[in-house]
Amino acid sequence: MRIKSTNPLVVGGVIGEVLDPFTSSVSLRVVYDNNKEVINSGELKPSQIINSPRVQVGGNDLRTLYTLVMVNPDAPSPSDPNMREYLYWMVTNIPATTGTTFGQEIVSYESPRPASGIHRVIFVLFRQPCRHTVLAPGWRQNFITRDFAEFYNLGLPVAALYFNCQRENGSGGRRMVI
Repeated sequence: MRIKSTNPLVVGGVIGEVLDPFTSSVSLRVVYDNNKEVINSGELKPSQIINSPRVQVGGNDLRTLYTLVMVNPDAPSPSDPNMREYLYWMVTNIPATTGTTFGQEIVSYESPRPASGIHRVIFVLFRQPCRHTVLAPGWRQNFITRDFAEFYNLGLPVAALYFNCQRENGSGGRRMVI
């Protein structure tokens, strides 16, 4: 008998397709303009995510640093994700208890603009073993979060959030099946 998970990261395919199973150990809050907070499996339209969000990272020691990546495993379309994972944003050296404005932006924020289908946009937070110098990848398409984490010795994520996004006049959404 197969047990169905209620973890929205598993149900939405984030764990499995993009991330290995992990236990969330740090709070992560992502809020766009007009107080549009990212909640797992929620939906935001392209007009709501034009500007980079405010990101708050938990923890209790300013000496602990984090890396945040924002990716889309469904680019350019969920039926043909040949640009999987598309990298929208990367910020490193974020001190605990602060946010991305206190870190180093390695890849500038690009607003997701899906042309077809429903896309998952994922924020992944890693605890850094030390202050890192991270080089920006030469391109945004085909970024692989797992490989990035392994290369920079980041281990498993400590937090992740995702939302669904589709073109402005699209309707419907991924359905949570529990």
